[in-house]
Amino acid sequence: MEFSDLLIDWYLENKRDLPWRETKDPYKIWISEIILQQTRVAQGLEYYHNFIEHFPNVQALAEADEEEVLKCWQGLGYYSRARNLHFAAKTIMEKFNGEFPQTHKEILSLKGIGEYTAAAISSFAFGLPHAAVDGNFYRVLARVFEIETPIDSTKGKAEFSTLAQELIDKQRPALFNQAMMDLGATVCTPSTPSCEACPMHDMCLALSHHTIGNLPIKSKKISTKNRYFYYFHIVDNGTTFLHRRDGNDIWKGLYELPLIETTQAMEIDDVIASAKNSDFSKSFTIKQIDQTYPSITHILSHQRIIATLIEAKADYIEIEGSPYKQINEKEFDNYPISRLTELLFSHE
Repeated sequence: MEFSDLLIDWYLENKRDLPWRETKDPYKIWISEIILQQTRVAQGLEYYHNFIEHFPNVQALAEADEEEVLKCWQGLGYYSRARNLHFAAKTIMEKFNGEFPQTHKEILSLKGIGEYTAAAISSFAFGLPHAAVDGNFYRVLARVFEIETPIDSTKGKAEFSTLAQELIDKQRPALFNQAMMDLGATVCTPSTPSCEACPMHDMCLALSHHTIGNLPIKSKKISTKNRYFYYFHIVDNGTTFLHRRDGNDIWKGLYELPLIETTQAMEIDDVIASAKNSDFSKSFTIKQIDQTYPSITHILSHQRIIATLIEAKADYIEIEGSPYKQINEKEFDNYPISRLTELLFSHE
């Protein structure tokens, strides 16, 4: 029996019941794929339903305000995904007359969509024979065929992509891609895989050679840097202050409390002194530190944020072009914020 037949037969008996598998609507499939890029299915389900409820089609998403989109995405992280969805929806309205593009090349042209996502959408929605090579594909293929080429190398990506395209069932590409995803997610897992339950049990070279734990291979190590964020919760007669992050840094478009960032841990007086030429010091003169809460460490893919929340009283100096927005404390929940900001307030 061929690889694809074994795989699809197993899938038809064991597939997970997921809402985006019950539709051919490319918009809904697109939303699910973007959510699941960096999110576990269990967490992604609630966000998927909420997002579709708020923005049921491309037009609704394109016409929404960016802050509304980010607020709906709040807690999922990797917020560039939400901004790219919003931008791509506008592109579909303008360039494709509101109709989701139907070719792999056109889908790939949308902002935020790479080879994997384009292949997933084109196969699931339109039945096009493109292998959606993700981490599950790499893991299953590396083990079954005992491939030692690093999956994060140019050679490895090309080798795995070619093999996946050779194996895909051209008549049933959606079933093949979904089956590979489920096999990697539920059986051929990164650690403690359930090899006895795997349909590839008899053909898996890594299993027979006892190399499962060594595969797949990555060649590059991710370096992580530390950043120290000192957030000031300044309350003045029922109001507080926020600013919107911009530039090409993390959490672009989200709101947070006034912030001083340092390259190392410091005492609060030293933190304030270090910020004398910053926007913070131009806008606030700290009068009193009321309370400092224990720091929280927040891990991102390439950086570690050590954040401290500080309750303070301060004089606000309103200057032209100030990045700070004074709001009623009761309005705080209306603004899209990062998961870290949520954690800081729950930590109070």
